[in-house]
Amino acid sequence: MYNSKKGRKPNLSAAQSDKVIVPAKDLATLEAELAEADDALENTVLRLSDYLSAVEMVVKQTFDHRVWVKAEIRNLSSKGGHYYFELAEKDDAGKVVASCRGNLWRFKAARVLDKFERATGMVLERDITVLLKVSASFHTLYGFALTIEDIDPSYTLGDLARQYAAMVDRLTGEGLMTLNKALPMPFDIEHVLVIAPEKAAGLGDFQADADRLAATGACQFHYHNATFQGNHAPAEIRAAITRAQQAFMATYERLPDLLVIIRGGGAVGDLAYLNDYELAALVAEQPIPVWVGIGHERDKVILDEVAHTSFDTPSKVIAAIGAHLAQLIAQTLRYQAQIKQAAQRQLKIAEQQATRQLGQVQSQTIGQLTALKKDSNYAWQSIQQSARRHVKQAQRVSDDLSMRIKDGAYKHLDSARKHTDTYQYVINQSAHQQLLQVKQSSAHLRDIILLHRPERVLNQGYSMLMDDKGKQILTSSAQLYPEQTISIQLKDGQAHARILTVESTKT
Repeated sequence: MYNSKKGRKPNLSAAQSDKVIVPAKDLATLEAELAEADDALENTVLRLSDYLSAVEMVVKQTFDHRVWVKAEIRNLSSKGGHYYFELAEKDDAGKVVASCRGNLWRFKAARVLDKFERATGMVLERDITVLLKVSASFHTLYGFALTIEDIDPSYTLGDLARQYAAMVDRLTGEGLMTLNKALPMPFDIEHVLVIAPEKAAGLGDFQADADRLAATGACQFHYHNATFQGNHAPAEIRAAITRAQQAFMATYERLPDLLVIIRGGGAVGDLAYLNDYELAALVAEQPIPVWVGIGHERDKVILDEVAHTSFDTPSKVIAAIGAHLAQLIAQTLRYQAQIKQAAQRQLKIAEQQATRQLGQVQSQTIGQLTALKKDSNYAWQSIQQSARRHVKQAQRVSDDLSMRIKDGAYKHLDSARKHTDTYQYVINQSAHQQLLQVKQSSAHLRDIILLHRPERVLNQGYSMLMDDKGKQILTSSAQLYPEQTISIQLKDGQAHARILTVESTKT
């Protein structure tokens, strides 16, 4: 801090609205002015701590207020009750455009995190977007970071709801919401793939009833495990589904009859991990019906929306399988009785008709055989002629279709080559523009730091007031009183003075 009315905080509001920050003066002009102001600076060597202290002072003076900032949590760790964040902002293409560290100190962490978990029903962790109340800080040892004062849980709830609605709209637009529902129910459920968390309570209930069905030989169940909570859950479930399908095809050389995804009981917040577009799309595109029993009654997840059939619990899933098999057995028994009765009636009628027709057939056989022989020779000639005509026609159609396919392929190759060149040009231009912006921003920040060096300010005619021991910098009239001895720091030395009177300019 400097004892001058001109020592104001820099106004960065104008720079925030511009996409490209342009320094007030180019580097050559700024260096020339600094050289003219004090040639002695060329021989001055700053300690790193002094230089970083100047940066810390600029940050304190300029960003000493608290603001709400939206950011994505890229990483989160805890030590000694403190929470350390890695925050980032991404553009529409998913590229990180800004990042920094954030600290939530122990004396506020319990209150802030408890409020967030009560409101959202989920634990704060990586890969979610949050609204943070922060203040900027710079430490000479640890660098720049944001101090987190509060977290708004309503923003995260709204963001999750927006993501869910956008996911539903995307799946609907791509025709995936009803794709699996449109599959017909299998006539017989002989093989069932089951995806579930290992050792889950819901899996145990499901497996107890499933084992009884398997013991009768009515159905076989093939179990595969995956984690159903945490950020890696969707990827593990997708991998388990793919792995299960491949293993079944390798063994049986056909598709299973049903795919079952069950979770059982668990925290409500864990449901959010199942709202994943890639997982929902994979379930929707399965060539067999998918039944889900996530283990909840009120809240829905996206898997409930795209699955063929949704149940509240795993127990209801296995109950539905058992009911389907029981209905199939009952229906089969009814068909068996009906077929037996119809067969007996047809046998009696056929026996009577056969006796009557036998005599007629014997008398007509000789004449019909002669006529059939003549008809057969004529038909054979007609078939040969027709076959030759069809072969020639098919050859012409095949040649024409082959030419059209080749022409279309060449056209598509030319179009793809043109689009590839265009995309490469756009990417190169964008990278060049971003590199230019970064260079200009770095130069502007360097200029600000150089302009705020203590030695330069003193050389411009300003002075710095300190107490008589030279330990405390005096910046306000409230720190002064009559008969007080103060030290005045000048560019080439120090002076000591005594305060006679103090007059405040505050209104």
